[in-house]
Amino acid sequence: MDQTVDNRTTMATTASPSITESEKNAIIGGVLLSMLLAALDQTIVAPALPTIARALGHAEYLPWIVTGYLLTATAMAPLYGKISDVYGRRPVIYAAILIFLLGSLVSALAPNMLVLVIGRAIQGAGGGGLFALTQTVIGDLVPPRERARYAAWIAGTWAVASVAGPLLGGIFAEHLHWSLIFWINLPIGFLAMAIINNPLKKLPIAAKHHRIDGLGAVLLVIATALLLLALNWGGSTYPWFSSEILGLVACSAVFWALFALRLMRASEPLISLEVLGNPIVLAGTLSMFLLQAANIGASVYLPVYLQSVVGLSVSESGTAMLGLLLGTVAGATFSGRMIPRFVHYKRIAMVGVILAIVCIGVLSAIAGQASLLEVEILTTLIGLGSGTTFPVSTVSVQNAVDRAHLGVATGVLTFLRSLGGALGVALLGAVALGYGLPLSAEGSQTHIELTSAMPFVMIFLTAGITLVLALIALALMPEKPLRGKDEQAAPVLAE
Repeated sequence: MDQTVDNRTTMATTASPSITESEKNAIIGGVLLSMLLAALDQTIVAPALPTIARALGHAEYLPWIVTGYLLTATAMAPLYGKISDVYGRRPVIYAAILIFLLGSLVSALAPNMLVLVIGRAIQGAGGGGLFALTQTVIGDLVPPRERARYAAWIAGTWAVASVAGPLLGGIFAEHLHWSLIFWINLPIGFLAMAIINNPLKKLPIAAKHHRIDGLGAVLLVIATALLLLALNWGGSTYPWFSSEILGLVACSAVFWALFALRLMRASEPLISLEVLGNPIVLAGTLSMFLLQAANIGASVYLPVYLQSVVGLSVSESGTAMLGLLLGTVAGATFSGRMIPRFVHYKRIAMVGVILAIVCIGVLSAIAGQASLLEVEILTTLIGLGSGTTFPVSTVSVQNAVDRAHLGVATGVLTFLRSLGGALGVALLGAVALGYGLPLSAEGSQTHIELTSAMPFVMIFLTAGITLVLALIALALMPEKPLRGKDEQAAPVLAE
């Protein structure tokens, strides 16, 4: 990128009206509320799927209610980061909320399954932006040295969504009407917009002289959608080595290659090569990708283990998952509070991941005869250890770039975090199928007869190996001193 453009970009981040502490808290509360919308809609729908099938028919298309949201939410995340760097956070986060609410309205009024799937895809197109922009806006408001403690707020938001989503979805579907799982988004969304309306005007536009690479955006969305379809369908709708899955993977690889070529040749690529070439960004996003692959993959199959091996009911297994969930929130909270006190803050996450590796290794070793208490202790410790990584990776990546690239870097981190979760479910699903554990795309069955716990031994072992790879990525990530209140944004590291 031309140095003159870089200078103009840096100047574009200058002085904005001072934001008071109360306004800052209002903005953070508002964007977290908007992120809660998107997080809820990943968890609230599942309990209502049988009711929706009875109401709208065409039950064979039910997986698309989940897949449609996942596809668009994941693919759109990095685009929002770049767009907000160019046009400012306020109009872009408003657009994301409005797109999400439009999708909610279409879904709530859906007369048939096709319209509902379309509504969910529209929701995802907005929801992907809410995930990325929440962390980006917090990055604008809080210097990296203090930013880590807000990661606990983000983890808490996910915890609320994970607990409240299935609960509300079940209540609405069983006792009221399934469409309320979408209608509830409207008042929450408008409340979030009202809270952030005035204070968000004071955030500066970081990169006024930049533009959007439309062709690169299209290539990225297509490549991501094809890959996610392959991961979602593989082993469930189609065999992994079927022509359909191999064809999707091949087509995705072609579009990824075209996207990489576009990044190298575009005058201003969708994702700056400075950002992609930054060793902290590379290692930090890779560690998050691998961590989510292990965490999300294991969490999908843990309830099945609790039901088929430990002997819990469906509702009891859901309650038993709280240990993993609360452990993750506690780990993120602890890490966020400790980061400003450590020069070598990366070590907090490394110790946490080592704890998670040891515990999931023990769980793998005793999977066939573990008691519920042992499983609860181990999964809580796994969550505690892995949770320490979220603040470290996020703060490290954001601290490594200047304000002009903050949205792009955060968008890439959010994108790889979501993609890692999808890959983890697919990877552990392949392991499950290989050891005779037939599961649906969502990793659930009403009842599974097992003569051996070996499928779960291998699932937990594979998740542990993935955590080891995440630990290696963290070990290779350079550390950069965290900027404080009085320090200017540093330029992107070049190496």
